[in-house]
Amino acid sequence: MNKQFKKDLPRWVTTVGVLSLVLVLATACTQEQKEQGTAVEAGQKIKATTTIGMISDIVGKVGGDHVEVTGIMKSGVDPHLYKASQGDMRKLDQADIIFYNGLHLEGKMQDILEKIGKQKPVIPVSKNIAQDQLRAGSPEMGSEHDPHIWFNVQNWMSAVETIRDELSALDAAHAEDYKANAEAYLAELRKLDDYTREQIASIPEAQRVLVTAHDAFGYFGDAYSIQVKGLQGMSTESEAGSQDVTRLRDYLVENKIKAVFVETSVPRKAIDAVIQGAAQQGHTIRIGGELYSDAMGKEGTEEGTYIGMVKHNVNTMVKALK
Repeated sequence: MNKQFKKDLPRWVTTVGVLSLVLVLATACTQEQKEQGTAVEAGQKIKATTTIGMISDIVGKVGGDHVEVTGIMKSGVDPHLYKASQGDMRKLDQADIIFYNGLHLEGKMQDILEKIGKQKPVIPVSKNIAQDQLRAGSPEMGSEHDPHIWFNVQNWMSAVETIRDELSALDAAHAEDYKANAEAYLAELRKLDDYTREQIASIPEAQRVLVTAHDAFGYFGDAYSIQVKGLQGMSTESEAGSQDVTRLRDYLVENKIKAVFVETSVPRKAIDAVIQGAAQQGHTIRIGGELYSDAMGKEGTEEGTYIGMVKHNVNTMVKALK
């Protein structure tokens, strides 16, 4: 061993030692990030893509400044019939996390969402609702459960908690913010639940019958003690037939019901046929108002928020039925 090598050896060992220590520390930090669930770079917002507007609203409220929300279905869009476009596929591909309703609400997107779920988090917000809180589905839905879970505000509170937990798992650094945002929003939803219960209870029981274009309000009826009748089934994939029209017309005439409601995301042609049929039998039925069922109002309006949508529906029902 030459003298120069002996002289440089301590320096070389020190350098290698420092580099090794740096490598170990870097690896440890990376492992710690993984264990904490940090899946986004520092300073970067989570890119969250959602299907229906009601979910977009929750993700925005819970995510706050840390999440960039991109919704696929806009106001007035029927999720039962919606097919993903190429632009939608790009939004899904670019997302860090995807939230959807589940229970086959997004029936034509189900296969796509399941495939993407093998590569990134794709979360049905209905997943933590207790089985005994889910209503039975119908054959045309392709699901054993009714997907319109948001019409029971307490179900939607479960969806808020699911989104809070999933964002926290993806971005542990801001978990406390997600928790605080969720708690604030849950407090608002508790007030909404109480308001809805009180308002519907103010309608005389004999007049507490909600008749709509399709059977989307079952959870609402169960939660707030109002009888619900839909012209169509839970899905809008097939149009109401003449037997459906006749059956509902006879029910309205026999029970002397004077008001029915149309929906923003469902054509009113079949409901108009029911009204005309009742008129031919000497019974007058009026349109009690327009309700938001499978889609919220336009972005930037009060009805373009979940709370605003529910309040609009409740106030419209009370005004028409009371």
